[in-house]
This record gives sequence, C-alpha cells and structure tokens, in this order.
Amino acid sequence: MIELHDVALEIGGHPLLSGLSARIGAHELVAVVGPNGVGKTTLLRALAGLHRTVDGVVRVDGVAIDAMTAFERARRIALVTADDVLLDALAVRDVVAIGRFAHHRWWQWRTREDDDAAVTRALDAVAMSDFGDRLFASLSSGERQRVWIALGLAQETPILLLDEPTSHLDLRVAHEILALLRELASSGKLVVCALHDVNEAAAYADRIALLGNGTMLALEPPEALLNDARLDGVYGIALERIRLPSGSLRIYASDGRRASQVSS
Repeated sequence: MIELHDVALEIGGHPLLSGLSARIGAHELVAVVGPNGVGKTTLLRALAGLHRTVDGVVRVDGVAIDAMTAFERARRIALVTADDVLLDALAVRDVVAIGRFAHHRWWQWRTREDDDAAVTRALDAVAMSDFGDRLFASLSSGERQRVWIALGLAQETPILLLDEPTSHLDLRVAHEILALLRELASSGKLVVCALHDVNEAAAYADRIALLGNGTMLALEPPEALLNDARLDGVYGIALERIRLPSGSLRIYASDGRRASQVSS
C-alpha cells in the first residue's frame, strides 16, 4: 500500500503541489491526469522515493519512504520513465536486464537463471521477444517505450509506477499496454500511471487522480471523475459528456470556447 499524508512538493524551490493525501492499495490501477506541468511526473518520482517531499510523508506498507534504503525501495517499487540515458549501444535484452539490478547486491552481480527468465517474461509481456538481440539505438520511439516498460516488469516489484506509458504508441499497442497494466493490477500489483488521455484513464483505471490548482482535486472512480465539472476548469475548455452504447462515459472538447466563457 502507498499512503500520502498531507504531502507537499516543490521543484527548483518553487511550490508545485500541496495537501496531497491518499491511500492506494494492491489490486488497484490508478491513473494520474492533469494538464502539462501540473506535477504528474514529480508526484510519481516522490512515490518512488526519488523526489523529496517538502512537507508530509509518503509511506509504503507503513514505512516512511525516506527511511528506506535505495535497495529496499528498488525491491518494492519500479518506476518506468523514458529518461534520456546512454543505452543506444546495448542490446534490447541487456537494457531490460537492468531491471534485475534490484535483485543483486553490488558485489554479487552475476546473471542467474531467474534473471534470464524474468527478462524473457518481460519481453514477452510487451510483445518484444523477437527484438532481444537488436540494438536499442535501432528501435522506433514506440518500440523503445515498450522496452522501458519491459525493464520495469523485469524488476518484479509489487508496486509499478509508469510515466506516460502510452506515449509514442499507436492505438493498438497502447491498448495492449494498458490492458497489460490492468491485468497486472488485477493479479495483485499496485499500479500508478500518469496519462495525458483522460478517456484512456477512464477505460482502464479503477480510480483517477486529478491534479490541478496546485493539489489533488479528486481521486475518484472513472464515472464520478468524468462527471466532475472541475475537469472543465482544470483543462480550461468546455467538455461534452457522451454515453457510449456500452454504457461507458467519455468526454470530448465540445468546441473552441474556454470553460470560463461557457460558464459566464
């Protein structure tokens, strides 16, 4: 379980988010949404223990994350983010194997049979098993994204955090990745992912966290969040709610007018 107790975050000395309180448990997929620059990535990094809180505390299974060693965090939490690092000269399988570092002390590194099996499972899960011997540099942006996700899966942690896991992916592959995350959550993992597309979040998440105005405005099931009028204000545009034949609710921009103009 991840718990946030009145957490405040800043970046570069400037306040970013405050008053964050929430509980997220195993078997749950939570999507974090909000406009660009609102703090989605910073929040994920704080949940992973890589960005210190200004106030409040983040706890993982009852333990303050600041009290955990890097090794302890790595065994509990995998953060998947497509940061620019120099991996172009590595084969795809070697990139994914980086996720296994958490299962070895620095003086014990030697590939074990369970490492190879974990890497194979991770590549299979993202449909990249045929790319294992390819250089990372030779991949498209979408293929690279799938390798990053495989790296996180190979880490085999109970908590999986993902920053924009569907960026650079076409519709089919994005659906496959989100369906995989849904399956992982259903099987017992705690999954939190930042998404730009609110409708993607609604289709797969158990709950959606809405960031805006410097805080977490809501953490609700998709139906409740999509019906929340604060969405229009946060994104600064009037939204239209449409009920699909399946019964699911989806939102779309109704026209070019800003939400403030529509409400006036």
